[in-house]
Amino acid sequence: MSGASEASRNAADPDDDPPRTFLEHLADLRRCLIRCALAWLAATLAMAPVAPWVLRAILYPLELTGRDPDALVRGQRLGTGFGVLFQIMLWGGLALSLPFLLYFVAQFVFPGLRPRERRAVRVALCASGTLFVAGVLLAYKTTLKLAIEALFSVNAWMGIEIWPLQLEDYVGLIVKTLLAFGLAFQLPLALLALGWCGVLPVGVLRAKRRHAIVLIFVIAMVLTPPDPVSQIAMALPMCALYEICILLIAARGRRRAN
Repeated sequence: MSGASEASRNAADPDDDPPRTFLEHLADLRRCLIRCALAWLAATLAMAPVAPWVLRAILYPLELTGRDPDALVRGQRLGTGFGVLFQIMLWGGLALSLPFLLYFVAQFVFPGLRPRERRAVRVALCASGTLFVAGVLLAYKTTLKLAIEALFSVNAWMGIEIWPLQLEDYVGLIVKTLLAFGLAFQLPLALLALGWCGVLPVGVLRAKRRHAIVLIFVIAMVLTPPDPVSQIAMALPMCALYEICILLIAARGRRRAN
């Protein structure tokens, strides 16, 4: 009986989704969590065979500085390989499964939203993914090379020889920097959501521009490696995105006024 009712509900128009009981919502939430866990587990296991290639990609920013990773980076402990493999599987699996996780969460949330709200969520999810990828690519192609060069330059100026580099520390630095840039580029979505909802009017954003720039540089200082190059490389695009958000919120306000 319950299977037939669920099938009929799925076959119906999603915009006319009938009200559900509390137990039905719990069952849907349970299915969503199980699907998310299975997707993450499958993606994590799928990363294991390609972990050596992923490690070479992680070492690539070091090659961009003109240094040989094979001669410079060394493991210091017998369990280094397992530790690096675990990091690659954990974070790589999360990134690989993220589209599926968002899809399953959307399946759970969409029945309670209006068609207009569903379109807004779809656009936000697409924009979020695009911004995350843009932040990661910026860090991978440009920022990491500059940050590594800056760190080596400071060590040379201080008369400190860093050799060999510990593989675990290097992988952790690269992964954290990539994630930090991807997450930092989500700032425009938060500002747009608050601005379009009227919580942060465009006048407030313009008036508080100096405070926002200071806050952006503080966030960049916390999220990036301890060198000014990577901090500036994160802060400047975030400041540009802040200005773009002001223009988009102002344009939306003018359309509504007309």
